[in-house]
Amino acid sequence: MCYVQEWLTSERSPSRAEAIQFIVCLGLVSLFADITYEGARGVTGPFLRNLGASAASVGFVVGLGEFAGYALRLLSGRLADRTGAYWTLTIIGYVVNLISVPLLAYAGNWPLAALLMIAERTGKSLRGPARDVLLSDAAQRIGRGWGFGLHAAMDQAGAVIGPLFMAWAASRTRTYRPAFLFLAIPAASALAALLMARTYDVTRESACPARASAKDRAPLPRVFWTYTTAAGLLALGYVDFPIAAYHFVKAGLFTRVQIPLVYALAMAVNGITAMLFGRLYDRIGLPVLSTGIAISLAGLPLIFLDGPRVAASGVICWGAGMGAMDASLRAGVSQIVPLESRGWAFGLFNAVFGVMWLAGSSAMGLLYDRSVAALVIFGVLAQAAAATLFFSLRRHFRE
Repeated sequence: MCYVQEWLTSERSPSRAEAIQFIVCLGLVSLFADITYEGARGVTGPFLRNLGASAASVGFVVGLGEFAGYALRLLSGRLADRTGAYWTLTIIGYVVNLISVPLLAYAGNWPLAALLMIAERTGKSLRGPARDVLLSDAAQRIGRGWGFGLHAAMDQAGAVIGPLFMAWAASRTRTYRPAFLFLAIPAASALAALLMARTYDVTRESACPARASAKDRAPLPRVFWTYTTAAGLLALGYVDFPIAAYHFVKAGLFTRVQIPLVYALAMAVNGITAMLFGRLYDRIGLPVLSTGIAISLAGLPLIFLDGPRVAASGVICWGAGMGAMDASLRAGVSQIVPLESRGWAFGLFNAVFGVMWLAGSSAMGLLYDRSVAALVIFGVLAQAAAATLFFSLRRHFRE
């Protein structure tokens, strides 16, 4: 079957326009999916607080969710390479990812809500590496930074609409619980868009199971491990928005309706800067990521150490840093790892990222209950170390 598939695809390689069309289709999936889970994500900190969770509990829950969302990609990435079932894993992952969000409306206590949040992240981990392999194969036809940046921009458009949608729903229902039910609408739209993207697939030749053999998989280069270490330090020091939102409620900086609006602002900045950093990555390379980290690093004290206006400016810096990560991190992996090993590489990379995010979020939650200044220092030092290490790799990436 694979030989027939290779013969069919060898006659005509997909054009640049077809590759862009496929990336846009995947972008629509991410747009609707982000409306769903980013709409919920902007209020999970206050929602868990209303259900009786402490700051330490919120930090652990969001950290464990990110761990599930990233670390389990080690298994799903290897499974994708071994089976070649990139589309099957992508579809199943999106289904689990999306149905968990509306069910939060029925969570009567914070442990049950936490389980649903972790299930949502688990679905994301299942589909992440397989989707990224499909995306990376199309992106290399138009420029890796531009391809991932375009996808990230559409992804973040949904991340802007989602919190705005949630703010509207919360203002109508006066509470978060019924508002989660409204998110079933974009969830269904995302699944419909996924089926449309399947029909425009230009990467079928990449999904051949023959690539999955361990003996055929190229060894991961040494620079990959240094790159992954730097990403782990970044995850360790990057504060999760639910912890920031918890602080906003406790300090009285923003109201229940204003918090998703602030998150929407961060996601808008994320989407704009993802496009910008994606273009700059193709031209300049890895130093672009260090620049983005420097911006997010500067925003950390602004979020926690002053009033509403300063906190809002800190959230803007936080969103800019996320944009740099969205455009550059995956592009970097696809640049240094050959296609036949990319599912495994994405899985391993995200596993390390998830473990370090869990450690960082847990530490920040504990630090918040004791000393906000200590939380800020911890995050700044970890991000500064990551930016320095990424910058030191610039020559390897040029080569």
